[in-house]
Amino acid sequence: MSTGMITGAKNMLENTELNNNSNNATMQSDQTITFSDKIKKREVNEKNETLIKVKSVIPRQRQELLKWYGWGYKDSTFKLSDGKTFFTGDRYPISGKSLPHARQWVKEMFDIDLTEEPKQLQLPTSFPSSRLPNNIKEELEKISLLSTEGVDRLIRAHGQTLHDVYNLRKNSFPRIPDAVIWPTCHEEVEEIVRCASKHNFVIIPFGGGTSVSGAVTCPAKEERPIVVLDTSEMNSILWVDKDQLLANVQAGIVGQDLEREMRLRGFTVGHEPDSYEFSTLGGWVATRASGMKKNTYGNIEDLVVHTRAVTPLGVIEKSCRVPRLSCGPEWEHIVLGSEGCLGVVTEVTLKIRPLPPVVRYGSLVFPDWESGFYFEREVAKQRLQPSSIRLMDNEQFRFGHALKMEQSWGGVLLDGLKRFYITKIKGFDPLKLCVVTLLMEGTAEQVADSEKKLNSIASQHGGVPGGAKNGEIGYTLTFVIAYIRDLALDYGVVAESFETSVSWERALALCRRTKRTVREQCARRHITHYHISCRLTQTYDAGCCIYFYFGFKTVGFEDPVHVYEEIEQAARDEIIASGGSISHHHGVGKLRKKWYTNTVSEPGRRLLLAAKEALDPDNIFALGNMAFDQYSPAVKSKL
Repeated sequence: MSTGMITGAKNMLENTELNNNSNNATMQSDQTITFSDKIKKREVNEKNETLIKVKSVIPRQRQELLKWYGWGYKDSTFKLSDGKTFFTGDRYPISGKSLPHARQWVKEMFDIDLTEEPKQLQLPTSFPSSRLPNNIKEELEKISLLSTEGVDRLIRAHGQTLHDVYNLRKNSFPRIPDAVIWPTCHEEVEEIVRCASKHNFVIIPFGGGTSVSGAVTCPAKEERPIVVLDTSEMNSILWVDKDQLLANVQAGIVGQDLEREMRLRGFTVGHEPDSYEFSTLGGWVATRASGMKKNTYGNIEDLVVHTRAVTPLGVIEKSCRVPRLSCGPEWEHIVLGSEGCLGVVTEVTLKIRPLPPVVRYGSLVFPDWESGFYFEREVAKQRLQPSSIRLMDNEQFRFGHALKMEQSWGGVLLDGLKRFYITKIKGFDPLKLCVVTLLMEGTAEQVADSEKKLNSIASQHGGVPGGAKNGEIGYTLTFVIAYIRDLALDYGVVAESFETSVSWERALALCRRTKRTVREQCARRHITHYHISCRLTQTYDAGCCIYFYFGFKTVGFEDPVHVYEEIEQAARDEIIASGGSISHHHGVGKLRKKWYTNTVSEPGRRLLLAAKEALDPDNIFALGNMAFDQYSPAVKSKL
């Protein structure tokens, strides 16, 4: 297996400006942009660095760089043209490459006509009028930059659910924000929230816009003015303590910006959710996010040491910054997972780690899903998980093969397997085999030891090494998958992913029953062309996280998104009946609220509403996520 520094995509690798050799990472010199004209120079000593004003990759006018109608960068998209399939741009390993097997897979799976060019989508030019009164607008403009322009409001009216993107393409949102405001610091957020309480308008916190739970979508029936509080201008690193391995960061910083700045200083946060390029630190906190490398660095709740959040009642934060506190219930966990319904996270102190000297990819091939699953279970039992270890089922393996490039990528794996079939692993059925991708970090000795132990356990379950390149491609594929949905919509296919967590003893049955439910639901609706697959993405002592991917051809359906949602709801019912959770890391939002009370119990629901009554009695943060749509200032006595 080869070694090398990674961040997950080609553009991220370039931005780190690190020496990408096999055994070490070179620390770059500190670079700082001053926070304001009042700061003449940064203050740096051997331990600390203060006030790093970060220039974000993503501009304030998001549509200049990002797609307004879907996921990701404008210059990065799947294209079908002149009988060929390719991925545009130069940001990812797949960029600019021909994908000769993609058309055949799409044709066989969905039976769609790929000869017609999809209709070009145009940014809307008409928008609902802003409801924000002039007196409030003038008051807010004295605090921070504010816009009531239609485009600014539309761009921040949604997340990335299938429902959101479908409405976005048709410009059919029943409600969009009335204004967008960009505070630059904690104090400005306090002023904005006080203004909202004074005038009784709604605030919706907005970070990277990557939510897949409907959390940031405007409540359709909200009659008060709605102001989106865009945190993107709050993206400074306030200080770095290199001795204590801590960083205090404004919550609006984007994941790739945070990681780039840390890497330039020889450190890493290590939190890499699939949305890492576009999601924000505050969003991670608000949704209790998880990253692909959580085995080494932890989930967001493991990384956070201290938070500051502005609520209508005031600022909620601890008086001390300590590693652990025994002082009754941990109120910071009220903020973690609050989904913007209690206030705005403004600053986060989180753990950082020195860059690992060695980063190594790997992959393993197993004869079937069960063999790969029991391998992962044994690795978890022995607590030998590398930074990332993920198992994809055969359907996802074949999908990855469809995206292989002419000379490498998915093709490496299949070409290698052909040789294996002939010489070493004859008997592996290409319609059953599964693949595990690995990412190992540490010293050379630690990585070598991890690789040896993982290979040993794999051999006990019928697994064989599949190569380092395949592990790298499998890891970076995660950042490209989300782009496929836009292409699918162009050609009449609706597709989405959904996830859960489940205990080990119930995981296999849950996967089997959920897939069966989806197939039954499709048969009931006479859907014959669809794709359903799953992967195991994260492991714990007590269980694992399972991702499902589902899409189908929409011909014959007047409202295909509604049909998709009906099928996914049936799948979620089966997931819960099979012992799975409402969500591992996507959150509840508006899409999964029907299962909230049964998940946390009736006393849990009442406790949630009691927190709302205590912190936001006038429902300023009226997003209506989880059970918060059941809250009204008029029903205080019922709490």
